[in-house]
Amino acid sequence: MDYQLSQLSGDVLLGIVNEQLRLHCHDKEALYYELDIASELLEQKLSEAGFSYDPISNQFKGTG
Repeated sequence: MDYQLSQLSGDVLLGIVNEQLRLHCHDKEALYYELDIASELLEQKLSEAGFSYDPISNQFKGTG
């Protein structure tokens, strides 16, 4: 999947990745593979929007 990360808001991106994690991916490494996205790029974009990965719930959540 080719999402134009630079053009998506953090909230929209959060919805996409959490849906993929919930339905198709057992961890964030599987998510990177499924979406064909560099881990650094995805995590940086979500971090800038105030989200980080929680391995216990297998989703990205707000950090504040």
